[in-house]
Amino acid sequence: MPNTLFDLTDRVAVITGGSGLLGIQHARAILGAGGCVAAVDVRALDATEPGRQLQSEFGDRVAGFVTDITSPADVATLRDRLLFRFGRIDILINNAANNPKVEPGSSVEFSRLENFPLAQWQADIAVGLTGAFLCSQAIGPVMASAGRGVILNIASDLAVIAPDQRLYRQEGLEPDRQPVKPVTYSVVKTALLGLTRYLATYWAEQGVRVNAISPGGVFNGQADPFVVKLSQLIPMKRMAHVDEYQGAILFLCSDASSYMTGANLVIDGGRTCW
Repeated sequence: MPNTLFDLTDRVAVITGGSGLLGIQHARAILGAGGCVAAVDVRALDATEPGRQLQSEFGDRVAGFVTDITSPADVATLRDRLLFRFGRIDILINNAANNPKVEPGSSVEFSRLENFPLAQWQADIAVGLTGAFLCSQAIGPVMASAGRGVILNIASDLAVIAPDQRLYRQEGLEPDRQPVKPVTYSVVKTALLGLTRYLATYWAEQGVRVNAISPGGVFNGQADPFVVKLSQLIPMKRMAHVDEYQGAILFLCSDASSYMTGANLVIDGGRTCW
């Protein structure tokens, strides 16, 4: 029946970057449908007020796990801890990512391609892409052995289109001094779509579905000039509210999307239509 398609009662979801802005919202979507959440991050879930509130609301159905997802050993230990705690793993949401911000007064040398530090490139790839690979490598076989499971990769509208660097321009700076959206964000998010298609076909016969979502920008107190410029690029004329991806998360993690795998769901207020 339709009212059971979105039911996640007793299913266990692992969310990387689980203490972050969207990680908390993904957790709310799962918990609201009856599931359990393991929020994985390099910082404790209760280190932030939203994390503490989540634990207060949902009790032992949500637990935080401090883990370095760029370390194969740490990820293997995480998997074993999850199985000991919950006895099963049904959903993996690869949400963790570095997202270097381009703020007024930020270092031009940091953001521009010509000067982008190799160490920053490696760190961003390690978290956003290698971390997703390692978690999928460790947890995917658990799902495959069980004959069912869901992996959801959180990409971005910048996996579909290039950054519009006009959004970051600052008055009074020469063109070669203008800050830009760093290259790694687009590269990582685009690569996640390739990982999605690969895993979707790799484990299809074992009942593991793998999809991605490409969300647009979320309003989180950004400066007014940036918000105005970005909103002009979006047919709906606004950025996303922080909770507006919960429906997509629930759809893709539940049986409501049972015949969907290898897909990328774009949710961007129409930005990529233009």
